[in-house]
Amino acid sequence: MPTSPAIHKFTTASGYPIYRLTLNAFPNFWTYAYLILVEDMTMLIDTGSGFGVSNQDLEAGLALAGDAEDRDISLATLTHVLLTHGHIDHFGGLPHIRENSPAQVGVHELDKRTITNIEERLAITSQHLNNFLREAGVADAQRESLLETYRMAKLTYQSVPVDFTYEAMGMRLGPFEMLHVPGHCPGHVIIRLEDLLFTGDHVLGEISPHQAPESLTAFTGLGHYLKSLEDLRAWTGDVRLSLAGHGDPIPNLKARLDEIEEVHAHRLEKIQDILKTPHTIAELAHILFGEVKGYSGYNQLLALEEAGAHIEYLYQRGELCIHNLEDLEENSTPLPIYYSLL
Repeated sequence: MPTSPAIHKFTTASGYPIYRLTLNAFPNFWTYAYLILVEDMTMLIDTGSGFGVSNQDLEAGLALAGDAEDRDISLATLTHVLLTHGHIDHFGGLPHIRENSPAQVGVHELDKRTITNIEERLAITSQHLNNFLREAGVADAQRESLLETYRMAKLTYQSVPVDFTYEAMGMRLGPFEMLHVPGHCPGHVIIRLEDLLFTGDHVLGEISPHQAPESLTAFTGLGHYLKSLEDLRAWTGDVRLSLAGHGDPIPNLKARLDEIEEVHAHRLEKIQDILKTPHTIAELAHILFGEVKGYSGYNQLLALEEAGAHIEYLYQRGELCIHNLEDLEENSTPLPIYYSLL
């Protein structure tokens, strides 16, 4: 299990130092931010959650890197912050950074509104999530609890402006290159510096990154994600090492892409077999993942979204039908939807 604060040093082919900072984003949940010292830039990739001790871990990690480099490194000396994507454990530290740093902040266009207007994001997505949970067959009491869980972590964040967006910059900033990889998050990017990649949550070494249906947020969904894996495969070139937002570094990226694609292919096959008999998304999630438990019910929500993303993928491609269509036609309010194999 990771501990924080802690740092680990990597170097690029030409010797640029990179420090991985370990941050306790939420109780029993760790994430990484990366400090890169390149040319005249003191660059931070991702920020942690801003929750609990995450900001303290970030500042302590920067100080440890400064000790290792025998120079002053702190929030005040940062020149840039690049966000890999708009999930709270990767951008939630921005308000603290904005208060204490002159750093220029960048994000992809499709995640900009999440950073700059979280209140709007919560309002719209909460409506979509409420409908999704009803149609998934989640009981009313559990549905309200899951909606509260969704809102809780985001309510600790205060919207802040950003200084630039990646497509407007030509997907480059100095020696850094970006590739847009929607799926896990609408505006997710992979960042490349020489022979190293920063993969955020798009590719993780130990688990297959979480998927949510595009019915909740445009440019998420399994279809976008699988296409982005192939786009990444063609873009990587001679990458030596991939550094993720969670978990260990990935020494063989293309082999890891194969493994992740196989996970989803196997899951899709299993779902098609299960749906020889009609099931709701909630029933399917229970079959696939069992009685998942976790921090404030968040794992239950992740399981439902994961099952929903795979159902959506198969339904969009004409592999499934709605078994109780007549019930839906006779009611104006959302009802549980039963899916079955065609």
